[in-house]
Amino acid sequence: MAFTKGSLILIDYTAKVKDSNEVVETTIVDDAKKHNLFQENVKYQPKLVSVGESWVLKGLDDALANAKAGDKLTVDVTPDKGFGERDPGKVRMIPLRKLGEDADKVTVGDTIEVDQRTGVVRFVGSGRVQVDFNHRLAGKTVVYDVNVLKSLDSNEDKISAILKRHMPVEDSKISSKLVGQTVDVTVPEEIFGAESLRVIKHFIQMDAFKFIPTLEKINFVETYSNKKSEKKEEKPDQEKK
Repeated sequence: MAFTKGSLILIDYTAKVKDSNEVVETTIVDDAKKHNLFQENVKYQPKLVSVGESWVLKGLDDALANAKAGDKLTVDVTPDKGFGERDPGKVRMIPLRKLGEDADKVTVGDTIEVDQRTGVVRFVGSGRVQVDFNHRLAGKTVVYDVNVLKSLDSNEDKISAILKRHMPVEDSKISSKLVGQTVDVTVPEEIFGAESLRVIKHFIQMDAFKFIPTLEKINFVETYSNKKSEKKEEKPDQEKK
């Protein structure tokens, strides 16, 4: 049975540019390492998708709407349903002096930020720098090899996937307990001091209440231990040794 709009599913995928076969994105750690895309700060895990709600590119979203759990798909996402066509108007010549102290360090191929916009340097010379503000995949057809892993139907599965989506820690450090219409979410110690913790909590509760309408409460549990007390308790054991 095909998915309905708003169905929560998990997918794995690897995406490549059709013309060059350059791999540009993947959810699979082995593929990331194989194609020199691996980044230490990225969580390689199945992607959570709400079908038909633009959580992925439209071309991929449309294909998922006609899929079912267990399907393996190859989806060609054309520019009109992907990263858009290239816009010559987004390629600008900028005086080097506008880059301030970094002007002498800029080389072709660098990614820089100008006027709160991110672009790629295409040319440097005569006191000017040409910056392309198009998405680097604009005008490209991107091919997605997709494995539709699972439809999330139970509330426990939905909560688990939502937490993994928003919490920037290893999955083994994510814990929650659903009892009736209340879920207790244990906040990992690693993100106690994170500036983004308030935002993380906000998006967790937004998704949880949306996809589990019967849920009434979310408790975020933060447990702080007295480190000095723990060290004192360790000393007697160490002295016996």
